[in-house]
Amino acid sequence: MGGVFVHDLHTITPLGALVPRVDQLNGIIIREVSDRALASLALRWGKEAEGRNAAERFLGLELPAPGGHAASDSFSASWIGPNQWLIGADITGHELMPYRLRDALAGRASVTEQTDGWCRFDLEGTFCLQVFERLCRIDIARMAVGSAERTLLDHLNCLVICLEQGRRYAVMGPRSTAEALHYALLTAAGSVN
Repeated sequence: MGGVFVHDLHTITPLGALVPRVDQLNGIIIREVSDRALASLALRWGKEAEGRNAAERFLGLELPAPGGHAASDSFSASWIGPNQWLIGADITGHELMPYRLRDALAGRASVTEQTDGWCRFDLEGTFCLQVFERLCRIDIARMAVGSAERTLLDHLNCLVICLEQGRRYAVMGPRSTAEALHYALLTAAGSVN
């Protein structure tokens, strides 16, 4: 009965593959992004200023105002609610970011690890606007770089981030809905042009 068991474990993407999926149709590229460490950050009542200052020192960027997204070389922050942000970082160099952020903000904010709770798809191409017009109610053409909006995309609660106005966007949703979100994006992309 004794013996050593060696498990051959592999990380899989939200779509269940070993390598992120890339689709290209009608001049639109849809990339599955699975290399981001994520954490939610909520400032504690009565400690908002202290918490904000500590978070900004740790991240090296200013936390964005409502509807905003900010990024530096190492970190990103998207506003998701009053005194709440979704923080991201390249997982290769910052796998433990949620825990380090929590320690840096000790008692001034609530930080929860979110890496496996979300899926992300980046859309790029000249017809991106038409894809979003088919799927959600936000005025995507007016979104500037540094904008982040929560919306229902098809029937899924998502965060849309403008990376390059009119050409490049990130869409984040619950990991449990990755296949449905991917299908909605592919279907909409297939109907444009």
